Amino acid sequence: MPEIVDDSIQILSRAGIGTAMFNIGIFMAMQRKVISCGMKIAILGLVLRFIVGPALTTLGALAVGLHGEVLQIMIIQAALPQSITTFIFAKEYGLHADVLSTVVVFGTLVSLPVTVAYCAALLHLRPLYPLQDQRSRSWMGNFLAAASLLFLGLFLGSAFFASDYRETNTGTSHFFSSSKDDPCQSKCRPSGSEALPEGIVVTNSNLEMRPLWGFPEKNYSRSYLFGVAVGIKQKDLVDEMVTMFLRSNFTVMLFHYDGMVDDWKDLEWSERVIHVSASSQTKWWFAKRFLHPDIVADYDYIFLWDEDLGVEYFLPDRYISIIREEGLEISQPALDIGKSEVHHLITARVRRSTVHRRTYKLGGAGRGCDSNSTGPPCAGWIEMMAPVFSRAAWRCVWYMIQNDLIHAWGLDILLGYCAQGDRLRNVGIVDAEYIIHYNQPTLGGRSPDKLAKDLIERNSLGHAAPPTSWMNDPRIRVRYQSYAELDMFNKRWKKAAEEDKCWTDPYPPSAK
Repeated sequence: MPEIVDDSIQILSRAGIGTAMFNIGIFMAMQRKVISCGMKIAILGLVLRFIVGPALTTLGALAVGLHGEVLQIMIIQAALPQSITTFIFAKEYGLHADVLSTVVVFGTLVSLPVTVAYCAALLHLRPLYPLQDQRSRSWMGNFLAAASLLFLGLFLGSAFFASDYRETNTGTSHFFSSSKDDPCQSKCRPSGSEALPEGIVVTNSNLEMRPLWGFPEKNYSRSYLFGVAVGIKQKDLVDEMVTMFLRSNFTVMLFHYDGMVDDWKDLEWSERVIHVSASSQTKWWFAKRFLHPDIVADYDYIFLWDEDLGVEYFLPDRYISIIREEGLEISQPALDIGKSEVHHLITARVRRSTVHRRTYKLGGAGRGCDSNSTGPPCAGWIEMMAPVFSRAAWRCVWYMIQNDLIHAWGLDILLGYCAQGDRLRNVGIVDAEYIIHYNQPTLGGRSPDKLAKDLIERNSLGHAAPPTSWMNDPRIRVRYQSYAELDMFNKRWKKAAEEDKCWTDPYPPSAK
């Protein structure tokens, strides 16, 4: 081997040993105790190294016929201290680095007197017991028998030591950023709960109401949540929906945007549902603030509907059975095309179909929908009037809802990112269970969307403010705000996508 290569290898070897010694020193300095693994385990490790190890080496050497000076050299080598590289491997793979660090350090300290003792004993016994002499064989047999018994005793006793070690040792502190050796450090604890014992920490909640005294005879665990923003003008429609969902053992939550909570008390179910009131707020404002994923984590599916829906053709239990079977993470019931106002063709009910995931329509300049369409509004898309989310999908959607954009326009186009996989497969419209969309606007009266679009266009072109008479209609103002929020949301998404260098868009523009 060329001298320069050999010297380079020697430098790396010496540097490796030095680095390993530095690491073991830092590791032990970070422990709670000098002998971090406990006295019993430390003694067991030293005995295994300096007594059992040489004894087993002697047995192996004699088994292959070694004797004389070769045998003596092997026994001395077996009594040398533990290699520091064993600690490096133990630390890397999480195999009791605290035990190995103790054995390496303290083994090195005791190895000198132990090695001298072995050397003196072997030199003293060599002239007295030639290996060819019968007495030598007899003594060696006795020695091996005693060593074997000692090893057997240590092997059986190690169960006690190991059990004691498992019960008393709480692990070791992490080394730099690693926590493989410390089960306490490796646990993922909710932020703020570190001062509490793990068993008392409750990470999730639900919306089940509890009695002021006593305990229910049965714990009625409900797996589904129905939330709806309501106003007193839609009381009859809401009554039909709530009655049906309660019959299917749903937890029901009403978001009162008009503040008129008391006017619902005459309904039989009023005290069995949760009422939340905030004046002139949308269902997305309520959802962002009261349906945090950890609060609704007990529910398999979250229904977040508008109030102007008819449910005479809809059964919740049957609907849930279908979306489970179809693997839909985000879905909505189809709209009865004869009685509903349908804004997007994909939401229209398809007869003699259970579920559909795409629609087809003619259109030029890329506006049509065909079998090659891979994104909204042709495929992988639902409308926002009656969405149904799985637990996992809702956790993602909740994060995407903007705190200050209460109309959530633009969110529907991006719901596919939360579909927990392929949006073409996991997002769909259920035809077998369908509803009626009456399109009775809330938070104001009716007004054409085109008028609101005209307002947006005037502003974008820098024209003067629209006539004051246009803005006297609350519904026009709501639509105007919705379009403005849509523009803001789209800009935020674009900026976030450009700035996050670690994020890869699963649906690049060519696929949309």
